[in-house]
Amino acid sequence: MSTLTDSSRRTAARVAGVGYLTLFVLAIFANFIVKQGMIDPNDAEATVTAIREQESLFRIGLAAFVAVFLIDIPVAWALYVLFAPGGRARSLLIAWFRIAYTVLLGVATVFLFLALESATSTAALGPEVAVLMVGAYDFAWYVGLSAFGLHLILLGALILRSRIAPSAIGIILAVAGATYVVDTIAHVLVADYVAIADV
Repeated sequence: MSTLTDSSRRTAARVAGVGYLTLFVLAIFANFIVKQGMIDPNDAEATVTAIREQESLFRIGLAAFVAVFLIDIPVAWALYVLFAPGGRARSLLIAWFRIAYTVLLGVATVFLFLALESATSTAALGPEVAVLMVGAYDFAWYVGLSAFGLHLILLGALILRSRIAPSAIGIILAVAGATYVVDTIAHVLVADYVAIADV
């Protein structure tokens, strides 16, 4: 392995480490504090009121989602570089699945922006439109998570096959990925997902 390749992998490791840490913080803030803290899918009026009263916070949450979208791109590159020794073609496929997930997160974020516009617009769009846009965000996000799940399954399989990292990590990633895929399928196929959400 050349010095340049070693250097590239060290750079990729730093990018992945800093990227994952940043993604962790931003995603928790944007999803759990802002989105879930303001949006009640069963109460359109309360949702619109919360967005209007905390518009600045909602916009910061949107900015955090955009940052997550942008940071995920170099993280996908970093993972490709790190795991290429286990098989370049496989590593590239894994990176593509992560990019697909990232693109869908970007699309989903557009729907959240439309929810904000619907909630704060002077036009009489109605609270239901804002909640509909949030629903569109959720579905685009679920589709993205299915790609993310396949990314994790393939990454776990690559780790198990190549021994480029501890086998336990490969198993955990594969199981987590399968869980994402199954959960996404459940969202699509089960009419009353809330009834089985705890499972």
